[in-house]
Amino acid sequence: MRIAVAGFMHESNTFNPLRTDRAAFAAQSLTFGPALLDEWRDAHHEVGGFLEAAAVEGFEPVPILMAWATPSGPVTDDVFDEITRALIDGVRRERPDGLLLALHGAMVAESHLDADGEVLARLRQALGADFPIVVTLDLHGNLSQRLIDGCTASVAYRTNPHVDQRECGRRAARLLVRTLRGEVRPCVAVAKPPLIVNIMVQDTSQQPLKSFMDEVRALETRPGILAASLLPGFAYADVAQMGPSVVVVADGDPALARREADRLGEMLWEARERLTRQLPDAATAVGQAVKAERLPVVLVDTGDNVGGGSAADGTVLLAEMLRQGATDGVVCLYAPEEVRLCAAAAVGSQVTLTVGGKVDRRHGEPLTLTGRMRLLHDGTYVEPAVRHGGKRVNHMGLTALVEVEGRNLLVLTSLRHPPFSLGQLTCLGIRPDRQRLLVVKAAIAYKAAYQPVAGTIIEVDTPGLTAVNPERFEYRHIRRPMYPLR
Repeated sequence: MRIAVAGFMHESNTFNPLRTDRAAFAAQSLTFGPALLDEWRDAHHEVGGFLEAAAVEGFEPVPILMAWATPSGPVTDDVFDEITRALIDGVRRERPDGLLLALHGAMVAESHLDADGEVLARLRQALGADFPIVVTLDLHGNLSQRLIDGCTASVAYRTNPHVDQRECGRRAARLLVRTLRGEVRPCVAVAKPPLIVNIMVQDTSQQPLKSFMDEVRALETRPGILAASLLPGFAYADVAQMGPSVVVVADGDPALARREADRLGEMLWEARERLTRQLPDAATAVGQAVKAERLPVVLVDTGDNVGGGSAADGTVLLAEMLRQGATDGVVCLYAPEEVRLCAAAAVGSQVTLTVGGKVDRRHGEPLTLTGRMRLLHDGTYVEPAVRHGGKRVNHMGLTALVEVEGRNLLVLTSLRHPPFSLGQLTCLGIRPDRQRLLVVKAAIAYKAAYQPVAGTIIEVDTPGLTAVNPERFEYRHIRRPMYPLR
């Protein structure tokens, strides 16, 4: 049995004016053919799960490609067409028995608001309606009926932070193998209740979402059910399919799949008032942080959530920390121009830099600061533990460490980089447990790395492309009505 292995993943924030081009994929992962095996075999990622399952399930993995870029604005049409074409050509060339495909579920391209659905539609057109395709999906996917119709079956992550990605890949592989052997006949149904699940209640280890994930796991133990998934969705995409999805895969019984998907969708709708969140503003949160006794304090900059496609150079919390005299803090900022200035200066020398506000002004105004250049680093580090995103080798691009007033540290990166790993700090010699304040530009994903060292966590309602209040965004394409939007 030969099974093709591939991935094309991007979480696209349609409110971000930046476009995700080929260089953005190449900076993270744009891997073709056998090179995929070396890069992803040991990753805590669904593609790593695909490859692990090959030995267990007794199939030959046929590597096609893996494309992944840091969340940002929509994918440019040229790279979308290039990668999709390479995927189709690779499967046609290798003529496998089936395809394991890692998609995100919230990818948008310049000409395709449902880019994941478009990938599957092109695959179906090229490979035929009966070719077996099992898809893995990020928990933040916004699923369309077109996507569901284009695959034989789908399974999604069950955790946020996403620490079960490799397991998800193994589950998908097992389902495809059973399908190819004729042991099961997957039938898929999706339900999409009209509500927004606020990003800040999407921690699957906490209520209210924990009870729903428990119900999904219980459903999979029932006769006739092959897989069940609950995807809270991704509110930072102005697309018709935005919102939560319940996906149920039954064995040869479409009515059962439909009934169970609708039942869980109705449960989600009934809980809608518990799926919102109010947070303190920056001034209040920093005031609490400087008085906190349990250290370090993690300040969560929700409006500049890099993993949600934000600018990564927001200055709202940094400005407030300096205004209130906070000390011994760490703030990471996307600042390629400033990194180049630091690279031209000697380590230990004084530098004057203007940081922030380069992508847009939604995340705060530029700040001009004078500090000491402490370190220059190539920005590459390895994360051996299971972390959100599943990557082992991480790339920040050339990175500078600058100390400014109050012994506060600025980590300035050449690439936008989400705070999924403490390696972002420790590779620079920073001891997170010895700092007073750690600013993470995130929502939930940082917890896998930062929660074990945090004394106090304060989530902050900051402005930006990933603001927690959906009323801040002008939606034109989503379904209406959509709770809690007016």
